[in-house]
Amino acid sequence: MFTGIVEEMGAVSTFNKGLAGTRLTIMASTIMADLTIGASVSVNGACLTAVARTDHDFSVDVSPETLSVTTLAGLTTGSPVNLERAMKLNERIGGHMVSGHVDGIGSIRSRHQDGNALVLEIEAPKEILRLCVQKGSITVDGISLTINEVTERSFLVAIIPHTAKVTTLGLKQVGDTLNLESDLIGKYVERLLQERGLLPPKPTPVIDKDYLQRRGLM
Repeated sequence: MFTGIVEEMGAVSTFNKGLAGTRLTIMASTIMADLTIGASVSVNGACLTAVARTDHDFSVDVSPETLSVTTLAGLTTGSPVNLERAMKLNERIGGHMVSGHVDGIGSIRSRHQDGNALVLEIEAPKEILRLCVQKGSITVDGISLTINEVTERSFLVAIIPHTAKVTTLGLKQVGDTLNLESDLIGKYVERLLQERGLLPPKPTPVIDKDYLQRRGLM
């Protein structure tokens, strides 16, 4: 579990994709202090396991499933990534409960300044928007954010200067894709209501061109 409070921005040093699988090596500093082999790390919101490390970087193996449902397949050497170690239960939770299991991919429809805040409008799949509520929580590329507004196709978030500076969100432009994770509590509430017949079951996803493109399969 994570909190959605990014500890640092790392950078991809190698991205090796082969028949045996994909291994990603990431340069970092802050999180290396107590990072051990087998520990969980959130990389742009995806929970991955450290399988090797040096004093200055660590490696993770990425499964085909993870590559197909996240933006990690689009990383290249030098790409910045948001990093967070697994949370400790004896510390304050500055964001919200984050599992690190990406629910889908969104894309930035617009960005503009509102005073000192950077406002992003993020287009998202219906299965994610269904769990979005105004002033509720959502995880965007591993960052815990508060939803300002929800529309039929998107939601809006305001990024304070500190978050824009220490995470990748300050670098994102219109059209860029993002990993999204819905609020965990909302998922449980929806499941309970469905079990009681108070909500219709989740719709079966339509496997069309748009679905395949959003998952990097075309």
